[in-house]
Amino acid sequence: MSNILILDIGKTNIKVHVLDEHLESRFEKTKRNAVVENPLYPHFDVDAIWDWFCEAVREVSDAFSITAISVTTHGATAALVDRQGSGNGLVLPILDYEYAGPGAITGDYTGVRPDFSETRSPDLSAGLNLGRQLYWLQQRFPQAFGQATDILLYPQYWVWRMTGERCAERTSLGCHTDLWAPERNDYSSLVDRMGWRALFPELKTADSLVGPVCSDFIARTGLPASCQVAVGIHDSNASYLRYLLQNDGQPFSVISTGTWAITMTNSGGNAELDESRDMLMNVDCRGTPVPCARFMGGREYEAICYRLGSYPEEPFSVEDIDTVLADAVYALPQFCDTSGPFSGTPGRIEGSIDRINGAALASVYSALMLDLELDLLKARGAVFVEGAFLKNSLLCRMLATLRGDNPVYLSNDSTGTVKGAASLALSDPQSPEGGLLCEPLSIDGLDHYRAQWRNYCQALAVESSAASL
Repeated sequence: MSNILILDIGKTNIKVHVLDEHLESRFEKTKRNAVVENPLYPHFDVDAIWDWFCEAVREVSDAFSITAISVTTHGATAALVDRQGSGNGLVLPILDYEYAGPGAITGDYTGVRPDFSETRSPDLSAGLNLGRQLYWLQQRFPQAFGQATDILLYPQYWVWRMTGERCAERTSLGCHTDLWAPERNDYSSLVDRMGWRALFPELKTADSLVGPVCSDFIARTGLPASCQVAVGIHDSNASYLRYLLQNDGQPFSVISTGTWAITMTNSGGNAELDESRDMLMNVDCRGTPVPCARFMGGREYEAICYRLGSYPEEPFSVEDIDTVLADAVYALPQFCDTSGPFSGTPGRIEGSIDRINGAALASVYSALMLDLELDLLKARGAVFVEGAFLKNSLLCRMLATLRGDNPVYLSNDSTGTVKGAASLALSDPQSPEGGLLCEPLSIDGLDHYRAQWRNYCQALAVESSAASL
């Protein structure tokens, strides 16, 4: 039986999966994603990732017949490479997008950055706009930047390491980078203004096969020379792809959860994207613009738990949620300042926390934020939840209660990106099963609590805006 190997690089964890031709899991291995601190700037430890990945593939190739490889990674990341270089090929380390350095050049970058109406990419902090990262690197390290022969988006960097072939792909280009004009289906004016167009390789679709693995990779892993590698895809788009196959033409939304909670919808045609609320336009693997809203869901959940002396995996009950509502304790955004619909407002807890379970409060907060993002996008139809929040059944059931007429379904795959990424390597990709219909939570006072929470959030946003004037 043939099998597909997936390299899944998230901001928090890195995973290797093996799925069979029916997309059933056969193998999984995980490591933490580490950021290296050094005098240049914080960067991803690509050498450690590569060594670990090769060892994992060696282990897998001894046990399974691997016919194809697919890569999915987090966004806002690219590699500056010299294609003739040795080792990892980098002319500069791959910058961690949470590093504040690029944000310090806001004034200079504003002069070259395209308008939101062109890119549908909001002006984000730190290095979350990939265009700002590249601009900062070019200004700070002009000599090294000038040695780059190619700019490779993060999934395609790993594809290049495995095959020696270079390519670019739209889902990573269209992920709040400032580099892509989604309505025009072309690079943005920033790319031409900075002279970067020639550094981007040929555009290919995510489901294209780049070619077979190269001899060096074969030697390290024991893979067969016939093993093919797909172009690869941005991780949230991998989750979304699965539902495109299932719901073609029908309105739906996908909530991809992990470090980030990203809501993507094909039903928000009337949504007005508000740059200040971290709303943006992603691009799916077909090149179609996809309205999105996001916040750092996993990070904020953890932050609320820790603030109350709890831990993220702490168990809680419906009674604990009842206590949060009855005691009118509110977690008010935001607990991570780098993203979300209330960016710039410092997170705070209102009310007495004496009887409050931190995980219960964090779950109520997360459900309210997801519900708000769906409303901001004017989402219609079914809602599919993917990723880390699936482990929190009461959070999902609260969301189902808040959504009312929009049925909420829970993915059958706890890591929703994996099957989407695997389908790229299949000649006849399968649509996912519909998932499990999420039963709403029967709980009194949730609608009133939501109304009060939104009023508090709006008041804080106004207060923060006035303070910044």
